[in-house]
Amino acid sequence: MSNHLKDQSSPYLLQHAENPVNWYPWTQEAFQKAVQENKPIFLSIGYSTCHWCHVMERESFENQRIAQILNQYFVSVKVDREERPDIDSVYMAACQAMTGSGGWPMSLFLTPDQRPFFAGTYFPPVPENGMPGFGDILLSIAELWENKQKELLDSAQDILSHLSNCQNIHTPHHEIDYSLPEKAANLFLESFDRKYGGFGSAPKFPTPHNLLFLMLYSQIHGDKAVWEQVSFTLEQMRRGGIFDQIGFGFSRYSTDKYYLAPHFEKMLYDNALLIIAYSAAYKVSGNKIFLDTAEKTATYVLRDMTGRKGEFFSAQDADSEGEEGKFYLWKEKEIHHLLGKERGQRFCAHFGITKHGNFEGKNIPNLLHGSDIFDGFEGEKELLCAYRKSRFPLHLDDKVLTSWNALMICALTILYRVTGNSGYLSSARKAQRYIEKNLAYGNTLYVSFRKHIRFVKGFLDEYAYYTAALLHLYEATGENNYLKRAKSICGEALNQFTDNKNGGYFLYGKENDSLITRPKETYDGALPNGNSVMAYCLLRLSQITGEKEYGQLAKRQLAFLSSQAAHYPTGHSFFLLTLLMHLHPMPVITAVLADTDTEEEILENMPLYADVRLIKQETEEYPLLNGKTTYYVCKGHLCLPPSNHHNLF
Repeated sequence: MSNHLKDQSSPYLLQHAENPVNWYPWTQEAFQKAVQENKPIFLSIGYSTCHWCHVMERESFENQRIAQILNQYFVSVKVDREERPDIDSVYMAACQAMTGSGGWPMSLFLTPDQRPFFAGTYFPPVPENGMPGFGDILLSIAELWENKQKELLDSAQDILSHLSNCQNIHTPHHEIDYSLPEKAANLFLESFDRKYGGFGSAPKFPTPHNLLFLMLYSQIHGDKAVWEQVSFTLEQMRRGGIFDQIGFGFSRYSTDKYYLAPHFEKMLYDNALLIIAYSAAYKVSGNKIFLDTAEKTATYVLRDMTGRKGEFFSAQDADSEGEEGKFYLWKEKEIHHLLGKERGQRFCAHFGITKHGNFEGKNIPNLLHGSDIFDGFEGEKELLCAYRKSRFPLHLDDKVLTSWNALMICALTILYRVTGNSGYLSSARKAQRYIEKNLAYGNTLYVSFRKHIRFVKGFLDEYAYYTAALLHLYEATGENNYLKRAKSICGEALNQFTDNKNGGYFLYGKENDSLITRPKETYDGALPNGNSVMAYCLLRLSQITGEKEYGQLAKRQLAFLSSQAAHYPTGHSFFLLTLLMHLHPMPVITAVLADTDTEEEILENMPLYADVRLIKQETEEYPLLNGKTTYYVCKGHLCLPPSNHHNLF
């Protein structure tokens, strides 16, 4: 039996295409059916590698009794949050307003005109551990809709009014708050876990943009205490089970305070941001652990998350054979069998693998007990990685998302600048060409691409992230076509999403007016939000081009975000990173290359926090000094004499 999801391109929707629930995608057909039959809508939002989404599907959506209730009393709609971040944002705000929290799977009940009146996340099929059973909830709501529909409609209107009021608060004209970076740094210091690294208690998310902000703050202010927070956290994450010691790459987050036991799904965006953080940390410190981690993470992405045409896939599942983490766990005897007893014993001792296990009777390989990160076990890891791939299938969400691919382009161009390895730049260029061919039409971007289908016109994040990717490609290559394209995409974002009245940028454009509210996101959560990335893009365009309009727009956006961040500065770290870049502009380094040096060699020696411009031949304005590669450095309002030595910066 197939439902209305069978022709969709989303892996998440296709996972539910054979459910006995009569699912619809988010279409007018579903809402018209709800109106015609006077039924409430059950809206379920998730994504294909979400563990608890899988659990709820097995327990409830494949349950004939529950499916019968849904089909009889409701119109059921399924949404992939990664393809429709607009729908997810609107109803996540509703879920949080009604319950005080949110997450996936997200379960909401709506009126036929899409107004929510009840919300939650995961529900077990029957009452369990104080949680109501999903079947009972469905029957109760069906009864209320039958007998007290007016009260539900009134409640839905009250909730909608509350959401609209929260999103449309008019704030007076803002000014940039230059005290916010220091306030945030002090708050991070208070929550820093000195024993195990990271901030706060379990679960611990990597949130690399927090670390990038603190890294730049420590550089600018010479604050060693702040740098120690960053350095210790990065090393603990590399040592822990959150980093896949066998096949590389990072899992979504650590379920404990030690970084030992992760939630095992791997997301493209986490790994992209972590490549950036570890690359930057290596440039700051020269610590080769950080460079090794960045390169091993890139190895994972390019090996397991990259398509034949250079595109990057979205995620790998936490579950295999219905069990979370089974793919990644080991028994001691299994290692001995594969490596031989003597070699296996040495390997197990190094990676903390024991007979009794460190996770539910099995083992997560880790280095938290202090073993050397440069271990010499590369051959053993290759063998175990190959064996692991053969024993269990691991679901890959192979849809291609514009925003996440753009973020990976940023990561690879930064890694290229740090290492001088042209292979990283080649991969970034290839992914950019893929976006242009499959996810762009003129200046219009699309959210996702899969099975030759472009899905949904892009939202703010697509335009902001892709502008950033193009700017990073320009910085890495000096090729003006990337800068020109970045200006075009940014201009389209300004045209579509600007809120001229209150400042900032809406999540979606004027043409998408079918949703109940029009959100404007400013919180930097697992990913930097579109408003923060727009601030970054406008600032960099201002600094690179010198055009006053970009400078004015950047200051306006920084002022708007200052008002949003005032109550909770640590939740706006990418904005704060951009604010630091505004307060302390990068030095401008113009390098004129002699024939004896290559671009890769020169870039590798440059600081990452610098506006680097490479000139391949001397000019009248920039002649070579002594016939050697020559550096012209300007910082603030001061330009230094030309020099042949890169160590002056």
